[in-house]
Amino acid sequence: MTNYVTQEGLKKLNKELEERKTKIRREIAQAIKEAKEQGDLSENAEYSEAKRQQRENESQIMKLENIIRTSVIINEKSRKDIVEIG
Repeated sequence: MTNYVTQEGLKKLNKELEERKTKIRREIAQAIKEAKEQGDLSENAEYSEAKRQQRENESQIMKLENIIRTSVIINEKSRKDIVEIG
């Protein structure tokens, strides 16, 4: 599947991907560490929530990587005599 994006749109996707891979991953890892320190994980709501957030973040990272990998940059210059995407 091809994803058509502008140059600016691709920059935004790359920025979000980088933030999810660094800042958000770090925050989630810290939340998991703190939840583990509370002891019993079987009934630890904070741990379960942090793991859910981790799964969601990793899923989003995979989606963004796929979108970026299959992206085609469209030309933002518009012509009045041609119908095109964007």
